[in-house]
Amino acid sequence: MRGALLRYRIMAYLVGVLLVILVCVGVPMKWIWHDETVVTWTGMPHGWLYMVLLITAFDLGRRAKWSWKRLILIALAGTVPFLSFVAERSATKDVRAKLAQQEASEQAASTATEPATPEPGR
Repeated sequence: MRGALLRYRIMAYLVGVLLVILVCVGVPMKWIWHDETVVTWTGMPHGWLYMVLLITAFDLGRRAKWSWKRLILIALAGTVPFLSFVAERSATKDVRAKLAQQEASEQAASTATEPATPEPGR
């Protein structure tokens, strides 16, 4: 699940940064100064990377056993400026808590099955 989380986080940041640049820089440049350079160079990569974000979000959601509602909200966050960063924080917090819980239960299970070793000298 750690690998899926890392892939999702990278994609969430990439998509979020491109969307912020597109909306905050590219759109004003297009409509005020009639310069479509930023829109051209950020719009298309944002669209393609958003598709990769959907795949990584689905993969992480499947592994983390998220509800469909949460998965859809996480996926839609890539369409609203700055919201992908909030969704990434929320997803990371949830997955890290699940990983900690999983590791604690695995550690408890392994200590319960290990035989007690006598102390030396006794």
